[in-house]
Amino acid sequence: MVKWWKQSTFYEIYMPSFKDGNGDGIGDFSGITSKLDYLKELGIDGLWLTPFYPSPKVDNGYDISDYYGIDPDYGTMADFEMFIQEAHQRGIKVIADLVLNHTSSHHPWFQESKSAKDDSKRDWYIWRDMPNNWESFFGGPAWEYDSRTNQYYYHAFAKEQVDLNWANPEVKQAMFDVMKFWLEKGIDGFRLDVINFLKVKDSLQDNPYDWEKKEQIHLYDKDQEGIIATIEEIAEFVHQYPDKFLVGEVGSEDLEVLKKYSGLHKLDVVFNFNIGSMAEFDTDRLFGQLVETEKIYDSTQIPTLFFSSHDMSRHISRFGGDNDRAKLVATLMLTAKGVPFIYFGDEIGMSDWMTDDLSKMKDIQGIMGYTLALEAGKSPEEALMVANEKSRDKSRTPMQWNEQDNVGFSEGLPWITVPDDAYKVTVEEQVNNPESMLSFYKKLLKLRKDHSSLQFGDYEVLRNEEGMIYFVRMDSVEKILVVLNFTDQPRTLEVEGAASMKLLLSTHRTRLDRESAVTILAKEAMILKGEIGNDLVKER
Repeated sequence: MVKWWKQSTFYEIYMPSFKDGNGDGIGDFSGITSKLDYLKELGIDGLWLTPFYPSPKVDNGYDISDYYGIDPDYGTMADFEMFIQEAHQRGIKVIADLVLNHTSSHHPWFQESKSAKDDSKRDWYIWRDMPNNWESFFGGPAWEYDSRTNQYYYHAFAKEQVDLNWANPEVKQAMFDVMKFWLEKGIDGFRLDVINFLKVKDSLQDNPYDWEKKEQIHLYDKDQEGIIATIEEIAEFVHQYPDKFLVGEVGSEDLEVLKKYSGLHKLDVVFNFNIGSMAEFDTDRLFGQLVETEKIYDSTQIPTLFFSSHDMSRHISRFGGDNDRAKLVATLMLTAKGVPFIYFGDEIGMSDWMTDDLSKMKDIQGIMGYTLALEAGKSPEEALMVANEKSRDKSRTPMQWNEQDNVGFSEGLPWITVPDDAYKVTVEEQVNNPESMLSFYKKLLKLRKDHSSLQFGDYEVLRNEEGMIYFVRMDSVEKILVVLNFTDQPRTLEVEGAASMKLLLSTHRTRLDRESAVTILAKEAMILKGEIGNDLVKER
């Protein structure tokens, strides 16, 4: 039996920014429920929700203070249950973001832990008399002094995000209980946040320093001994429940590291940052990573395909702000080998927002970047540039539904700025335009559903020729040729039986004659179906 997630396309919803249902300026479950028909019509199969648990929101929900509740900003447990019911009625699965690595400093567990050295929960967190040299991944020291007990506690991220001690079996059991609760609530799986950080060296050995890059090498504070065994325990526990899915955020672009975490008896997939987090568009590098992934992953492992998320710049901005290129990237994401994840708003071409006023910035990573830049001697103007570079607010602005107030996101003042140009790119403006980005995504998603080779097919061909990436995916039923011309010039590709091939989708209307070759126009994506017995692409 084929696992449902292998043929699914996921859609990430950043909880506070998708749709506000009660007018308080913050996205919530009733708002998302009201847009389930839109998501069904778009053609996605699964939703990934960022954290919705009670939280002080120092890191916008990734600092959880109660694992068993719904944050009032997002509604009630009844709202959540109604949302799950309505999503499932439409055939949409739901996975929840879960942070197993750390809790909020406001969590009752930590409040007990810090109360006294002999408290029963003292060892639920990592305490030491003297800190080592580890740095937070948000910047600054990773240790915070507590005057009550005269010790330091460890935090890999913000000081309000306190790392749990997974060497303590009570901690592990407590987190398994959390997973059990939500699985029994109907959640279809989890996206596990920074999952490769669960273990640290007991010796707390100092990390080395790269003097040339002027940065610490995080050698002893992630990917440590014992982590894979813990991952296997988590996977075994979750997969006791039928048809559940686990995707891990492993903080690495190294394929050899990523490979360790997924496959048989481990996570179902991990996010492939080697592909997804490219800082700028580079056809050769993109192709190289596709090839390398295919080479390194074994038969039990499936890559993920994404190019935007709540933690990074939107790819339409990062890759040049070009709608033609964005359509090519979307085609790659939804036709290449892997499980695709669309970030909300990418289907209409939403772009990044940069602030000219620090007081409008919400993201702790950007705010800390500003503070550290000032301490390093930079001017306020230079520090704001650093803050914008580091801030994740750029991709977290509200979903742009229509041209009404606040782009139809909320009747109240949105929690984060609505960009001045947001009204130019909306769902309402694109929904009935057959040439729009939204219409193209719908066609791509339908094509993926209709053709088994785009869900399960292996590569028969995977090539790159001077800025044109093309591949053939095949299964026992069909062969599909996907050609992506990222260049500014038309290109020709010689194929077997070109005249008999069926054109399934193209980003351009203009078609040229084809006998033994196919002409691909500049910045064009083309998808063709050929006979199962033909090689399709001639040998080079």
